[in-house]
Amino acid sequence: MDTARKTETSSPRYSGIDLWSPAEALDAMIESQFAAVGAVHAARGALEAAALAIEERLRDGGRLVYAGAGTSGRLAVQDGAELMPTFGWPAERLLLLLAGGDEALIHAVEGAEDDAEAGAALVREHGIGAPDAFVALAASGTTPFTVGALRAANAAGALTVGIANNRDTPLLTEADHPVWLETGAEPIAGSTRMKAGTAQRVALTLLSSLVMIRLGRVYRGLMVGLQAVNTKLVRRSENILVQLTKRPRDEVRTALRQAQGDVKSAFLVLEGCEPDEARRLLQHAGGNLRTAKEMAPPRRRQKTKTPA
Repeated sequence: MDTARKTETSSPRYSGIDLWSPAEALDAMIESQFAAVGAVHAARGALEAAALAIEERLRDGGRLVYAGAGTSGRLAVQDGAELMPTFGWPAERLLLLLAGGDEALIHAVEGAEDDAEAGAALVREHGIGAPDAFVALAASGTTPFTVGALRAANAAGALTVGIANNRDTPLLTEADHPVWLETGAEPIAGSTRMKAGTAQRVALTLLSSLVMIRLGRVYRGLMVGLQAVNTKLVRRSENILVQLTKRPRDEVRTALRQAQGDVKSAFLVLEGCEPDEARRLLQHAGGNLRTAKEMAPPRRRQKTKTPA
């Protein structure tokens, strides 16, 4: 068997799936999803190392870049896009490189994933280099677009993370931080949107969330970096501040207005800081709320009833 292509092989375990009862087919596919999560758990050491390396680049002002094609590319775009509203990650420090461009989000673009030079060209076009962290993923580990982009990012000095479901493939052997997700054969042969896709989705979620936690965009388990872009998130911002400070909702709303909707700044305002001072503290703290709180003058912190 070609071990580099286990995601493409047919498994005897599922060979009769089209003849099984609906309940049996669902049970088998659910079982495969648990196996996908198990593959991520087995790779937790590699994910931790990759997250810490990414954190270092981003703490120094670098950009976070995702690259992929097909299902893997769409999963990468989804994870990256969610960082802005969830953690307040700035759009100018996020790049999403998808083979075939925006059209490929909902349509297959013929030949896009086979164009290695297109991947490399996008890396050059966006000036990706030493300050940046580059995350590339492909179930096969051999997709030309993605491998071409990874190689160009490597050559430019970016930190590279490769996520793949087949071992000893270029995306893993050539990345600074390889993350191998051993999901094996799919319940429907070759349909890597299933086990491989689930494992990639979970791995990306864990990787990016850990990076955001390490960068101080989570405080006491809450999304203090969120962007209140709709009514639901405005309400969530208020709830976060009420929970953290135990202040009345009218005071919280006033602080949010003074902080122009920024939860972390509003928290410091409720601690006794002036809005401009809160922004300066956060800037000096690299956006880390816990650090900014510790930097605030003691006379400010003594005013708050917030638990330590």
